[in-house]
Amino acid sequence: MGSSPAPFPDIGRKAKDLLNKDYIFDQKFTLTMLSATGTEFVATGLQKDDLFFGDISTLYKGQNTIVDLKIDSHSSVSTKVTVKNLMPSAKAVISFKIPDHKSGKLDVQYVHPHATLNSSIGLNPTPLLDMSATIGSQTVSLGGEVGFDTASSSLTKYNAGVSFNKPDFSAALMLEDKGESLRATYVHTVNPTTSVGAELIRRFTNHANSFTIGSSYSVDPFTTVKTRLSNNGKAGMVVQREWRPKSLITLSAEYDSKAVNSSPKVGLALALKP
Repeated sequence: MGSSPAPFPDIGRKAKDLLNKDYIFDQKFTLTMLSATGTEFVATGLQKDDLFFGDISTLYKGQNTIVDLKIDSHSSVSTKVTVKNLMPSAKAVISFKIPDHKSGKLDVQYVHPHATLNSSIGLNPTPLLDMSATIGSQTVSLGGEVGFDTASSSLTKYNAGVSFNKPDFSAALMLEDKGESLRATYVHTVNPTTSVGAELIRRFTNHANSFTIGSSYSVDPFTTVKTRLSNNGKAGMVVQREWRPKSLITLSAEYDSKAVNSSPKVGLALALKP
């Protein structure tokens, strides 16, 4: 099973994490607590401009079942039930949101030593159908995904990609937006403390190109600094400090050189796990 390729959404994941993960330009607070029974309680608050959003979630992990229940500040209740080992090499996830009766969804994932298959269907009279698959190994994988809307009998998406991974670098090429754009990503681990990466997007509809370059540097075992620069004139930086085990404080900033009359964006995220 160790040679199984990653699911299709994970193609190019290393570049996405390097260039986008932890760049939060709002104020976010997360508190995680564990009960004696192993149930995890998480309280999250997000201040975005003048609006505040919050939610409380519980996560229970059994031997073959994971139950995730979340209640947000808009009185919506989201539930996700994951059943592992439903059959050999397969798991199923049922999710729904109250009061949205059309939000029910069933996901099934099957993992083979040289292939992964993911399918999703909405639990309503006119469901959305999604299916993705990858073949290969952890080193080289090729995959694609399609989405179908049964209400309009039309394709909502079709994408394809290929990835190549080695311990010191990862490269991916993705055909996205129904074949209207091409995304190329590359991440290189220079040494145990430093990684660099780049993303190039070519849009065929208007023949426009865009790129982003970034880096990640571990100052010490507890502090990480990330930077990124895009061709649209935006420069960003993240400083993350693990000030106690699994408790993080993250400071993000972004400057837009084309918006000379606007202040730089600044965000602060605090995650506590006693």
